[in-house]
Amino acid sequence: MGDSDPTGVSSPSVPPLLEGRDLHVYYGTSHILRGVSLSVRPGEAVGLMGRNGMGKTTLLRTLIGLLAPRSGRVLVDGQDKTGTPAFRLARAGIAFVPEGRGIFTSLSVMENLAIAVRPGLDSSHAWTKDRVLDLFPRLKQRLGNRGGQLSGGEQQMLAIGRALVSNPRLLILDEATEGLAPLIRDEIWRTIGTIRESGIAALVVDKTVEAVTTAVDRVVILVKGAVVFEGPPGALKADPALMHRHLGV
Repeated sequence: MGDSDPTGVSSPSVPPLLEGRDLHVYYGTSHILRGVSLSVRPGEAVGLMGRNGMGKTTLLRTLIGLLAPRSGRVLVDGQDKTGTPAFRLARAGIAFVPEGRGIFTSLSVMENLAIAVRPGLDSSHAWTKDRVLDLFPRLKQRLGNRGGQLSGGEQQMLAIGRALVSNPRLLILDEATEGLAPLIRDEIWRTIGTIRESGIAALVVDKTVEAVTTAVDRVVILVKGAVVFEGPPGALKADPALMHRHLGV
């Protein structure tokens, strides 16, 4: 039997690309993550959901090395990387698009893309600047504009494009559609679908239940720093009481 199923998601015999095991994270004396475990396998898309303040961004920041857990482990390809600096995890093929986008507002669109270009771990250059500009024609029309001159939707496109030209294996998106107009949100979700089809794994934080459950293989819900649901989208949608209780929908 091969390493992947027909959907492109790796088989259980392959270790997760990124995994957090029994993570406990504190801010001062506040216990934010309470034994959270989460994994993303090669080619898989996972939706991380929950109301505001439940620990989603803290979990992402812990997984990519920006926060150190009090206890628990972070693994990449089955290897313990707890405490590894974020830039080293980025070199391992993990790209993070933070809430608020984090682009360089004083640099042009082309400069923002150019500084992030690098081959993938397998030396591939599947995602080039030209491919990103084909994916986001709006950016092609604004190559000379500074990041700070772009609309919110264009900034989000640039942030995603900048992550893609690093040729990652996993793309982590924190509130990728927050505050965007409906048409732009739809465009971002279509883009996430295209990225998935290219074989890149995804970990997506978003509040839009219908969009998330359409785009991912598995959903994880956090409540007060603990996992209260993990399963396929169909199981979540089949339990309206659970969705209302934990997501307010």
